[in-house]
Amino acid sequence: MPEPTPPAGPDGTSGPAGEVGVGPWPGDWPAGDHWDPELLRDGDRRNVVDGYRYWRHDAIVADLDSRRHDFHVAVENWGHDFNIGSVIRTANAFNAKAFHIVGKRRWNRRGAMVTDRYQHEHHHPTVDDLVSWAAGAGTPGPGGDSQPLGIPLIGIDNLPGSLPLETWDLPRECVLVFGQEGPGLSEPMRAACEVVLHIEQFGSTRSINAGAAAAIAMHSWVRRNIFGQAVD
Repeated sequence: MPEPTPPAGPDGTSGPAGEVGVGPWPGDWPAGDHWDPELLRDGDRRNVVDGYRYWRHDAIVADLDSRRHDFHVAVENWGHDFNIGSVIRTANAFNAKAFHIVGKRRWNRRGAMVTDRYQHEHHHPTVDDLVSWAAGAGTPGPGGDSQPLGIPLIGIDNLPGSLPLETWDLPRECVLVFGQEGPGLSEPMRAACEVVLHIEQFGSTRSINAGAAAAIAMHSWVRRNIFGQAVD
């Protein structure tokens, strides 16, 4: 990321103690097209890492685009589940390629904490529409005119017949698919997935929160595909 870095607050983090973000830029403004004059003048209180303080929104998105990871996230939205926002916030934290909303176009954004503004959003009214999209996605094979290979849908749910996430070799290009809190993946989505994986649990509860499950699944992808941690 370009220099100079934003000034830290008196506590050594990202702003005055007790405040979110940073105030106006002290002294002469830095040069560069990625800086936002209004933020430099008034301060930056957005939910972004310090390296992006004072950046224009489109400049942040462009920088993220240059290094996004190869997995997508899809969430079924049939009942306006409040957990969707949490899933999207985590997708932003792990810099997913994009997120996909399957079902109703409007979804509960509260838990996303505006992080969805930095992601690419796709809407699919039906499961079949997501399947068609995935069939035409993916990195083309050898040769300049080769067609995309398609990318698999990987369901994450605690279902009879599901396999452990911990021992599955998650492919680099894939769509991690999550259902709603309670019912989980719909029957059509289960049928569309190449495999359904569950997270091993060792306590008394039947399941864990959908947002927490999504975070574990995305982190598993990162450990395997970014850090090269092999599965047993």
